[in-house]
Amino acid sequence: MIHDWAVVTIGNLSRNRYWDDNEAQPVRPTLCTCALIRCDGGNVLVDPSCEQAERMAAELERTTGLKVADVTAVVLTHEHRDHHYGLRHFPEADWVAAPEVAAAVNASSEYGRLVQPVTGRLLDCLDLVPTPGHTPGHHSLRFDCDGLSVVVAGDAVMTKDFWRERRPYFNATDVSIARQSMEDLAGMAQAIIPGHANWFVTGR
Repeated sequence: MIHDWAVVTIGNLSRNRYWDDNEAQPVRPTLCTCALIRCDGGNVLVDPSCEQAERMAAELERTTGLKVADVTAVVLTHEHRDHHYGLRHFPEADWVAAPEVAAAVNASSEYGRLVQPVTGRLLDCLDLVPTPGHTPGHHSLRFDCDGLSVVVAGDAVMTKDFWRERRPYFNATDVSIARQSMEDLAGMAQAIIPGHANWFVTGR
């Protein structure tokens, strides 16, 4: 059972076409959106965003009241580094991701410990959903809370503006598949936590 969820860090894009940024070069440092889900099985953090340990700990405590040691599992949506900058700050938690994502992160050997591959349902309340296109193995996380079907979309959905136009980011590996993933999410999500902005309702 899901008890609650929160956005730990509200992300931003290095370049945002909807802010009239030139997509040819970065305009600002990037930060991904990080979310925390409290459930019977523990406290699950999705896409730890902060490279500095002190900042990651401070953001977690500020938005959830939890300490780093209170996080029992960390889930990665995909292998891009901005979505696992803070992974090393949770040494006591389980590190998990879809098999393709785990393999890609583990290939770098930068953490001295492996991300474990998982499929299907996590902790009997979180569904790992394939949402390829941004990367081939990208997965989102879906759960039910307070009568809403919520999806932590990672970079399958960058921001609400990108969602409205069903537009993938400029670095998507397959634009048509990425668009189909957004259509698939539209059929299941009433609220979306995107990869680089605050959460929003879909109007579904």
